[in-house]
Amino acid sequence: MRERKSVKSNLQQQQQLHQDGHFSPLKLSKLLDPDASWDKDQLGDVLHWIRQALALICGLLWGSIPLVGGIWFLLFVVFSTGIVYGYYALLLKIDEEEFGGHQALLQEGLFASVSLFLLAWILVYSLAHF
Repeated sequence: MRERKSVKSNLQQQQQLHQDGHFSPLKLSKLLDPDASWDKDQLGDVLHWIRQALALICGLLWGSIPLVGGIWFLLFVVFSTGIVYGYYALLLKIDEEEFGGHQALLQEGLFASVSLFLLAWILVYSLAHF
């Protein structure tokens, strides 16, 4: 009986947190749904983490294949920006003016992803090829 009450109270606490706006989990189905409603923070978080994942994957790939030079850095920035643009403009079909325009959306997570990309690229390249 106590177990049921604790489960029920936990559920009620979670619902209250959802209503207060302090905690709103992002469902995976929402990530690909063009009809879903987004607030600025949620979309910013998603774009940020997409860039981080791309940065880690590209950094590991660039480092394992011994690629060197600034052209590969520029290719990552263009690739990352293209993926983010394609995600919010083509897949989600979001009106970018509601979120501060293209510049604000394309800058989301850019500095952190460039840092992670360079860190992964340099570490893997140095450890694998020296």
